[in-house]
Amino acid sequence: MAREQGRTLIAQNKKARHDYSIEDVFEAGIVLMGTEVKSLRAGRASLVDGFASIEDGEVWLRGVHIPEYAMGTWTNHEPRRPRKLLLRKEEVRRIAGKTKETGLTLVPLSLYFKDGYAKVEIALARGRKSYDKRQAIAERESKRETDRATGRRSKGHE
Repeated sequence: MAREQGRTLIAQNKKARHDYSIEDVFEAGIVLMGTEVKSLRAGRASLVDGFASIEDGEVWLRGVHIPEYAMGTWTNHEPRRPRKLLLRKEEVRRIAGKTKETGLTLVPLSLYFKDGYAKVEIALARGRKSYDKRQAIAERESKRETDRATGRRSKGHE
């Protein structure tokens, strides 16, 4: 059987990009049980309440919901168990140093398969205030409007 190629998205945390300003992004492998992999291959996961923490020089993903595998038996996993993330030591040190700063947290952005391996994209993020969110939405809409106007102009419609 041929190895899986490319990137297959399983779950995405769209709200994280709205609630936080992203400072730095890391790709990490995840230590999973067999039934978790089968559940992920079925495309079932939720990153909504997820976060990452550092304990004893290791990064742990917490609050991520991977539902039990329907065809699993007594070997099934607990849906919200903590999962170890696989990162290089220098990345863990860099993340640990930055999370000691006030206001920075580790948030999962997306969960996907890359060349057959389950990966998670985690970000060092700073929480936004409600007025920052409104300002970001206004900037995004104004940029979209200028792009539309320049697109119409280049096509000769105006």
